[in-house]
Amino acid sequence: MIDVRSDTVTKPTPEMRQAMANAEVGDDVYGDDPTVNELEGLAASMVGKEAALFVPSGTFGNQLALFTWCKRGSEVLLSEDCHIIQHEAGAASVIAGVQTRPLPAPTGMLAPEDIEKRIRGTDIHYPATSLICMENAHSAGTVVPLEHMEAVYAIAQKHKIPVHLDGARLFNAATALEVDAKNIAAYTDSVMFCLSKGLCAPVGSMLAGPKEFIDRARRNRKIMGGGMRQAGILSAAGILALTTMTGRLKEDHRRARRLAQGLAVIPGVQVATDRLDINMVFFSVPALASEEKGRQFIDVLKNHNILANPPEQGNFRFVTHYWISDEDIETIVRACKQAMTTVQ
Repeated sequence: MIDVRSDTVTKPTPEMRQAMANAEVGDDVYGDDPTVNELEGLAASMVGKEAALFVPSGTFGNQLALFTWCKRGSEVLLSEDCHIIQHEAGAASVIAGVQTRPLPAPTGMLAPEDIEKRIRGTDIHYPATSLICMENAHSAGTVVPLEHMEAVYAIAQKHKIPVHLDGARLFNAATALEVDAKNIAAYTDSVMFCLSKGLCAPVGSMLAGPKEFIDRARRNRKIMGGGMRQAGILSAAGILALTTMTGRLKEDHRRARRLAQGLAVIPGVQVATDRLDINMVFFSVPALASEEKGRQFIDVLKNHNILANPPEQGNFRFVTHYWISDEDIETIVRACKQAMTTVQ
């Protein structure tokens, strides 16, 4: 099957499977798993932070950051379209006990003036503003420029509020901006990034930040049930994800643009050409606006051995990754042409 549902579907490479089989392990809750320790040191250095922590997932990492930075009953400023708001099951209210205050930012760019206007004062009626969250790359398929992140970070520092970055696809953003990942993370106090989104590791994400913050996060990870004992088996794949897979993401971006070009010439398909910064292609098909026709479109693709998600709010999303080849791109375009004819 050609799977374009997400880059989370990437399976471990043969090299990763071998490294996992041979990994030296210990008990990570005691801090004596050497492979986990190696991964955490590597991750911290790659994003220019003092320390890092291996966690089960991106959602876990984001929510652990909120849990560690924020006092219960405080308020977090973030984009209304960000992953923390849209796709983390309301966890901020359950785990950290915080109030989220979403701001409009359809491409992930929080307007600095909007942020500053919403930072709370000291009135006893107000929740204290405890954290500002950004996302880069954004799940809308866009990358936030460094200049914009710097402007947001300057406001946060002015008001002594920490900034957390949901960098699930941090290395995609770095690839698109042609900078080192640490240049992006420089405008944050903590950053989460995934090892299993497009980097082929089977499980895991990293949370990085100041040592004191990570020490507190390690205790909170235990509270959340994230102590994984002999996690070196998983960390071995994570090390290869960071050392070998991050350098090839430009291939996924190139294939996404090629896919967009192929879809754009199909009559009735409208490609979101302003959201092609990374490995995602968003498109709509007005003739298939109904939920029923959208699912029929997906069913036709499945008959061509292509797995894709149904449209969300009228938009389809195809995601390229390590296991999608140039030949697969041509197959997808041909199948979409066939689906347009069949469903209509």
